[in-house]
Amino acid sequence: MQTEKKFKVLPIMISLLIAGFIGMFSETALNIALSDLMQVMHITPSTAQWLTTGYLLTLGILVPVSGLLLQWFTTRQLFITALSFSIVGTLIAALAPSFEFLMVARVVQAIGTGIMLPLMFNTILVIFPPEKRGGAMGIIGLVIMFAPAVGPTIAGLLIENLSWHWIFWLSLPFLILALVFGIAFMQNVSSITKPKIDLLSIALSTIGFGGIVFGFSSAGEGSGGWTSTKVILSLVIGVVGLLLFGWRQLSMKQPMINLRAFRYPMFSVGVVMIFISMMIILSSMLVLPLFLQGGFGKSAFYAGLLMLPGGIINGIMSPIMGRLFDKYGPKWLVFPGFLVAAASLWFFSGVTAASAAFLVIVLHTCLMIGISMVMMPAQTNGLNQLPREYYPDGTAIMNTLQQVAGAIGTALAVSVMSAGQEHYAQAHPGGNPLDALTSGVSNAFMFGMIIAVIGFVIALFIKRVPVNHQK
Repeated sequence: MQTEKKFKVLPIMISLLIAGFIGMFSETALNIALSDLMQVMHITPSTAQWLTTGYLLTLGILVPVSGLLLQWFTTRQLFITALSFSIVGTLIAALAPSFEFLMVARVVQAIGTGIMLPLMFNTILVIFPPEKRGGAMGIIGLVIMFAPAVGPTIAGLLIENLSWHWIFWLSLPFLILALVFGIAFMQNVSSITKPKIDLLSIALSTIGFGGIVFGFSSAGEGSGGWTSTKVILSLVIGVVGLLLFGWRQLSMKQPMINLRAFRYPMFSVGVVMIFISMMIILSSMLVLPLFLQGGFGKSAFYAGLLMLPGGIINGIMSPIMGRLFDKYGPKWLVFPGFLVAAASLWFFSGVTAASAAFLVIVLHTCLMIGISMVMMPAQTNGLNQLPREYYPDGTAIMNTLQQVAGAIGTALAVSVMSAGQEHYAQAHPGGNPLDALTSGVSNAFMFGMIIAVIGFVIALFIKRVPVNHQK
């Protein structure tokens, strides 16, 4: 068995961190540009939402296959492939003349991210011993969370002075740098076992995850909402696909994703808490910029600036949480984390266009602190319980469900927000559209609060996993 002494940990980490940072930057930077894109391209909020949802849909389809890819191809091969897709997607986006081109670019970018995310977490599991993983995951968290923090602000500045295309022109040189750095320093850390490829499993996974993400996303479009045939059919096909996928995995000797990882209770609890955290963070990062620009009448740059302190503090908190986790375990981090998140979302539901900007900054910062107290400890504790041979499966499951959670969270938030707006408009004919938007946003934040309370209840079951058995 390989040991961590064989690996040049620092160059590997730097390669992964540059790639991860830019991947997350371009994902969240575009959120702040949605209002601008809706005007430039003459599209509705639900159409613009597809730039986020399409990205997540691609990840939801691709990431389940990543466990298989990690066992078929070397770390270097996957790293170079992932960055090549990211570079091509970013170039198409930078040159995109229309919504359709930008949508294609997002899908190509997502293929790169879909390979990179599981590769990053799997590599950390291999090159760091369990007792040091909290700190390593914390550093990854710092970089990955710092990107969404600066993304909206930089994007706002670029939109105000240049155009939204520059979000991607700015990312391109960094992606090329990461590729060059990776070619020079990336080592092969995983063992290649080349398990049999089961095409039926891949098809069922694609239908299952794709159907669910598509169904939830379509519900936010407003054409019939949750009762439309398209939504109901997509969700039914998705659920049936997932059930058949699960049944097939459990009946195979060499499954595509080994769902027996769920036999480890702390892994299962960790997965659910990550799922809830991703729903909260991605839905709030979509709703808040729309409200700051539509409700407060602020520019994209100003909206990004208001969200900057929370994002930076979230990034700074990540390595601190990593060290606290290594020392004290997850329980005393995730409990207060969910409480802080729930309280922040409850206060957010009362924010109006007359509220002070300082209040928005404080609430957003508290929400980010709460989520940082949950994400990293839940993820590391869950993965720590798995035996080494389950690492590719564990990272594939966690990363897949993160993307699905993001898609479901953003779709539900937009759906709840739109329903709130419509309800207000019907109850107050000829009323102020701003009041209708405020009402919709308030409903979306209340929905987030309910999700956070559910997370708190699940957190009651978390226990620290002993790591000495894996040394």
